[in-house]
Amino acid sequence: MADKQDLRIRSKVISDDPNRVPNRSMLRAVGFEDEDFKKPMIGVASTWSEVTPCNVHIDQLARDAKGGAADNGGAPMIFNTITVSDGIAMGHEGMHYSLPSREVIADSIETVTNAERLDGVVAIGGCDKTTPACVMAIGRMNIPSVYVYGGTIQPGKLNGKDIDIVSSFEAVGQYQQGIINDEELHQVECNACPGAGACGGMYTANTMAAAVEALGLSIPGSSSTPAVNDYKQSECRQAGEMVINLLEQGIYPRDIMTKKAFENAITVVMALGGSTNALLHLTAMAHSADVELSLDDFEVVRQRVPHIADLKPSGKYVMQDLFEIGGVPGVMKLLHEHDLLHGDCLTVTGKTIAENLGDAPSLKEGQDIIRSLDDPIKPNGPLVVLRGNLAPEGAVAKMSGQTISRFEGPARVYDSEADATRAIMDNEIQEGDVLVVRHVGPKGGPGMPEMLSITAMIVGRGLGGKVALLTDGRFSGGSHGFVIGHVAPEAHVGGPIGLLKEGDTITIDSETQQINFAVSDEEFERRTREWVQPELKHKTGVLAKYAHLVSSSAKGAVTDKNLE
Repeated sequence: MADKQDLRIRSKVISDDPNRVPNRSMLRAVGFEDEDFKKPMIGVASTWSEVTPCNVHIDQLARDAKGGAADNGGAPMIFNTITVSDGIAMGHEGMHYSLPSREVIADSIETVTNAERLDGVVAIGGCDKTTPACVMAIGRMNIPSVYVYGGTIQPGKLNGKDIDIVSSFEAVGQYQQGIINDEELHQVECNACPGAGACGGMYTANTMAAAVEALGLSIPGSSSTPAVNDYKQSECRQAGEMVINLLEQGIYPRDIMTKKAFENAITVVMALGGSTNALLHLTAMAHSADVELSLDDFEVVRQRVPHIADLKPSGKYVMQDLFEIGGVPGVMKLLHEHDLLHGDCLTVTGKTIAENLGDAPSLKEGQDIIRSLDDPIKPNGPLVVLRGNLAPEGAVAKMSGQTISRFEGPARVYDSEADATRAIMDNEIQEGDVLVVRHVGPKGGPGMPEMLSITAMIVGRGLGGKVALLTDGRFSGGSHGFVIGHVAPEAHVGGPIGLLKEGDTITIDSETQQINFAVSDEEFERRTREWVQPELKHKTGVLAKYAHLVSSSAKGAVTDKNLE
């Protein structure tokens, strides 16, 4: 009989060497016995936390993944990392820490896994940054790994209607306008988030989970299974088992994370009408696996993929509704049948995308959540890359739900989110204005904060689509309206958005994909000469380190680029 395959691709340095007796002594203290040292050591990277509903249930899911790995011949260990709740951090100083948390999470998973010489990883995420961060760590480490999404929250209920966290933000604008009273506002607050799970629409968490499933790094169906569904625990057990299978087959993340796989991920994001943050996160994830992915690649895919999902924030349905009609696998099957996916891409099942989808049921008949490709919501993807004298490296507009494609108006320029918020509250922003919030980019923010509070106030005040919002920061997946973010280069490094003056005429055209401001070449050069770079806002701590290291948003806002 042939010898059993030794799957200890890295942990052998601890398990076998007589000089590693002290190392093994430490492991015996946490439960290892003689037999365990003959098994591959599997890390279960848990993002469990009580600071957000997105991740509050992940402790049990981590134990399920540990059980699956143990039952399939592994020696698993759970370790934790942080999470930041965007919904709680939104609209104040806390939001500056949100995007940097992605780097902290990825760094921490990489640090623990490599320090302990683990042979494989199951990573379990929930809220916005945990999914891309887990995948970035997986891409960097390149050891057999599976990602599991903690799942979406159920919609809240109020007066017989579904509501969610974005309803809360928009209710603030309605309250400021006198449309609803104190008690009605309180009722929204108390009913928007009924329990565990990530924000329910096609916001950033669900967008990125769907993208990672399309990428091939998670179990088919994982991205659309709700957090409170019993099958989520089964998925985690399967993930634990699957890592051992990947070790046996010698399948590594970079075998899966190919350029074609990223094109599949972009395809699904465009079809679902996902968050603008997908451009930022997918670019960063590709960088972690040494795959070249640029904003131009998103444009190539966008031109051939229609928007077919009637999902919030611009539509009316949530992720749980999609789950009930066939989920992300059903959407992917539809796309594959129309030759919009690369079916030959490898996945963590050990099978290709095409093989996985061959076993998946089609979307239910008679549903109106996912349109046919012959009758799309829009013929092309809604995440549009714009360029021009205002954004030479690019900017991103989300055009789902928009009936207009061109906007021209005077710039109303603010150098902080707080100043822009006060202007909206004081009714200084009027129909036809282009509200500019700058010096909130990756370096200038620092941390590229999201503008959900501002966009929700604009919508709540009845100005959605009547005011354009332009920023070198970014938007929540829950933002909608005529919004353009990720303007690069950012103001802090001398980008043209930093040269704008109050009243400059700005033209935004999603059809020509141009974003410009009306200024002569001579005036542009004069303003450039007179520009003085401001000091970084933080001298010490996490935000100082982040601001010094972070790349342009057009390159994923990563902190490990061009460090040589």
